[in-house]
Amino acid sequence: MKQSDPSNNLLERLFKINAQGSSVKSEVIGGITTFLTMAYIIFVNPSILSETGMDYGAVFVATCLAAAIGCLIMGLWANYPVALAPGMGLNAFFTYTVVFGMGYTWQTALGAVFFSGIIFFLLSAFRVREWIIKSIPTTLRLAIAAGIGAFLALIGLKNANIIVASDATMVALGDLGDTSVLLAAAGFFLIIGLVARQIQGAALISILLISAIALMLGLVDYEGIVSMPPSLAPTFMQMDIAAAFDLGMLSVIFAFLFVDLFDTSGTLLAVAQRAGIAKADGHMPRLEKALMADSTATVAGSVMGTSTTTSYIESAAGVASGGKTGLAAVTVGILFLLAMFFAPLAGMIPPYATAGAIIYVAVLMLFTLKDVQWEDITEAAPVAVVLLMTPLTYSIADGIALGFISYVVVKFLAGRYRELNPSVVVLGLLFIAKFIWLG
Repeated sequence: MKQSDPSNNLLERLFKINAQGSSVKSEVIGGITTFLTMAYIIFVNPSILSETGMDYGAVFVATCLAAAIGCLIMGLWANYPVALAPGMGLNAFFTYTVVFGMGYTWQTALGAVFFSGIIFFLLSAFRVREWIIKSIPTTLRLAIAAGIGAFLALIGLKNANIIVASDATMVALGDLGDTSVLLAAAGFFLIIGLVARQIQGAALISILLISAIALMLGLVDYEGIVSMPPSLAPTFMQMDIAAAFDLGMLSVIFAFLFVDLFDTSGTLLAVAQRAGIAKADGHMPRLEKALMADSTATVAGSVMGTSTTTSYIESAAGVASGGKTGLAAVTVGILFLLAMFFAPLAGMIPPYATAGAIIYVAVLMLFTLKDVQWEDITEAAPVAVVLLMTPLTYSIADGIALGFISYVVVKFLAGRYRELNPSVVVLGLLFIAKFIWLG
């Protein structure tokens, strides 16, 4: 009588692979696919956060560890094929709004990330997330995603020197003959071409190829490929908890929480439906565990030294390749741990090599605009406010606040105040008070 493989029995008990109609091979392939589609964050996140003065090597390690922790918890506890890592948009908000725009230290910003993670965990544990989601109009949720996309586009174009500062017009077109500009543009177009051809890991391929070209042109110095991971000490446990209690930080904590809440909820729903986890009535088993995995990773990430960790929609690529259980997420987590040994490679990645990936993510986030009810001016106007004001104020928090205010004012003046629920009105009034008394 043939004996079964004990390792397969363990995996079956942990992930219910057969019950999901999958196999270990399919799960591993799915995990590898997901990792390739989101591995760009290993290079992009340290590039953005290090502008605040944070140690590049420490942020690189913190990025890998936060992603690994989130993926392992998501896979082993919630059994979802969803991968996590520090989120795009939230890292830009951390650097360009909280630190550069508002003048807080990166330690204080980490404190705000820590508190937002704690609040997210409590909201998930006490199951009030659904009430919050339902109380916020779909229009504002679409607007926030698009606004962050526009914000990322501005940052990517700025990092590539495609747009530059101008005393006369605030911004202007950069020198299109500059080598770094040409490489950044080439990186973006390469990603789009690879994605159109359905080649996995398009962003990662582009970043590595553009960096290799820069190396051959002598624009960057060769530092090696593999080494022991850099020290985490410069950022570990550096969050300033006391400073995060500053009254002005409330809007920052709210923005971190708000964006992560909707980003995670939308991602989990989309991936769960594609993986066959969600029920016909929309119910998602173990949802609270999945949400708590996300919030726990955010808290852990802030302790180690990175911005908010969130669920990645790129997980859908892994599901399409066969991943249906938490084993796919665990595979991604293991690959992030292995990625820590490629710190020298990460150190050679110039900003213009990652600019194309940032602009590509911006394009994906702007897709939400297709679902806006443009024929209804009371729905379209608030979306336009968020879409324009988020990049122009260089602040996701201000973009969200102005969106809520405009939504309440427009609905009220149009005589459609019955479409407003108390939560939106209260938030709108609080944001008005914030701008009046706190600036």
